[in-house]
Amino acid sequence: MRYKAIISDLDGTLLNSNHRVSEYTKSVIEKVVKKGIKFFIATGRHHKDASHIKEQLNLDTVLITSNGSRAHNFKNEKLLCHNIDSEISKSILEMKFDDDIHVNVYQEDHWLVEKENEWLSNFNDESSFMYKMVDFNNLDSYECIKFFFICNDGNKLKLVKEEIESKFSDYVHTTFSLPLCLEVMAKGVSKGAALEEILKDYGISSNEVIAFGDGFNDLEMLSSVGKGLVMGNADENLKKALPDNDIINTNNEDGVAKYIEELFL
Repeated sequence: MRYKAIISDLDGTLLNSNHRVSEYTKSVIEKVVKKGIKFFIATGRHHKDASHIKEQLNLDTVLITSNGSRAHNFKNEKLLCHNIDSEISKSILEMKFDDDIHVNVYQEDHWLVEKENEWLSNFNDESSFMYKMVDFNNLDSYECIKFFFICNDGNKLKLVKEEIESKFSDYVHTTFSLPLCLEVMAKGVSKGAALEEILKDYGISSNEVIAFGDGFNDLEMLSSVGKGLVMGNADENLKKALPDNDIINTNNEDGVAKYIEELFL
């Protein structure tokens, strides 16, 4: 089959461990796009944060962000918008979490936290988009794109996941982007669901797409396309969930670029 499109996650996939795109990867993507292959990006990052990576790649493309809660075209026009219900968001923020758990909220133009987290700055050192310190009890609006919870103890996050699902399973979808990062979006939202909506505008079927990812938040995307490639550095839980999917080189070995170079060039 001749694949017509590529979609790739960013952190742990297209980006190396320093959260950079290598010059080799940039070069390969440029060559592939010139051959008429569409190249889409799907990430858990906020669209204001991820847009600078799209610019580095010089891509006129669709950017799927916040795990499928948003999608923007090359003009930065909004294509998809899926928010968590305001009342549900407020109820989640009223829950009592362990002190070790760092709660993060994405809104349309903001990233909100109640306390500092130095680890997060490693992901955003090239982006001007950074969190704001607020009081979650006194927000102007509780309309949220997504939540994410960070903790060095994955077992504590599993308890958060179980509690949120027990109370709000009819309204939200939960997944782990990393073993130590739990994500919460509106019900039915995922990278895979967003891709399905976007492909309609291009007249491309999901079977004509190859996808790359490393986290459990890539599961729906990797399992819904013609060829889903799992990074060598991927979460072991993702590898177990997709036993029939090929595993390629790691993000630090330019795994995505090497694969598409061999396939298309």
